[in-house]
Amino acid sequence: MQLNLTGRHVEITDSLRDYVTNKFAKLERHFDHINNVHVILDVEKLVQKAEATLHVNGGELFASTEHQDMYAAIDSLIDKLDRQVIKHKEKLTRH
Repeated sequence: MQLNLTGRHVEITDSLRDYVTNKFAKLERHFDHINNVHVILDVEKLVQKAEATLHVNGGELFASTEHQDMYAAIDSLIDKLDRQVIKHKEKLTRH
């Protein structure tokens, strides 16, 4: 899985990069056909945004979330993507 991390108005520190990498590694345990991930971390005034696009076999998954804390926004993003990945995996196994 290739992970691209982009920061808009925020510096991507090593700890932030490690946090995102570890969280997406957990996603890969559920579904190992994730080819490419593009994560964008954005700060607008007091709102921290995290969004990601996953390129998987059979399609693309996208999620976006906002929170006051960047780490909480990333956690929420992973939760959303986790549900989407499981749903996508079930669709593939059903056919």
